[in-house]
Amino acid sequence: MKILHANTLAVTLDALNEVFFMGNSLSRVERTTVARWLADRQGVKGAYRGMIAPTPLDFKRGIRLFTGEKVVSGAAIGHILGEEASRALILLNGNLPVAREALKKSNKGMIRALMSCETPTRVRGFYCCGMCTAALWRHLAVGGLRQSKRRLSAGLKVLRRYRDGTGKWRRFPFYYTLLALSEIDRSTAIDELHYTAPLCERLLNRYRVKNKIAERRRILLERILSRC
Repeated sequence: MKILHANTLAVTLDALNEVFFMGNSLSRVERTTVARWLADRQGVKGAYRGMIAPTPLDFKRGIRLFTGEKVVSGAAIGHILGEEASRALILLNGNLPVAREALKKSNKGMIRALMSCETPTRVRGFYCCGMCTAALWRHLAVGGLRQSKRRLSAGLKVLRRYRDGTGKWRRFPFYYTLLALSEIDRSTAIDELHYTAPLCERLLNRYRVKNKIAERRRILLERILSRC
């Protein structure tokens, strides 16, 4: 499977996330090539707060998240892909100095944005909207940024307040939120996993796989239920 798509960060990250999600591996050459390409996009035109930047094509046609939800807002595209790209650099686990430096610079602006709304004793686990917050959580879940565990714990307290009583959450895209929950430490996410489990079971029982996104969602529902 082709990983690097030089004209679009979104498609490159989708291919990378497919590898991570399915537990597959990349060769050292592939990891190095993609990590270097991501690093080269840090802070260029279109970057959100100095993060790794989408390409002009990403902004032109919009993007879809790994779980299929569409994103058209320029700011959301910049922020979400920035979080996803930082997460990818961590998971690529490369030792390239240029990649480590890019990640450090990419995180700087986002940390500043979070800290502007925090106090020394109270961290922030919610950012902008539900979709952007879920992207932030995915980055935090792999140890990104600072105080990741505290911020995730604070964020899930916010998520609880947005329960709609059906197994979903207001403002939060359902499947992308499930994706984040599937990656957060179980002891931190357990209350929300139990809350959404009955709905996930009903959805899974009537699920019909029709395409790549549907297959990802089916696997995700199974993973959520396995963690309850």
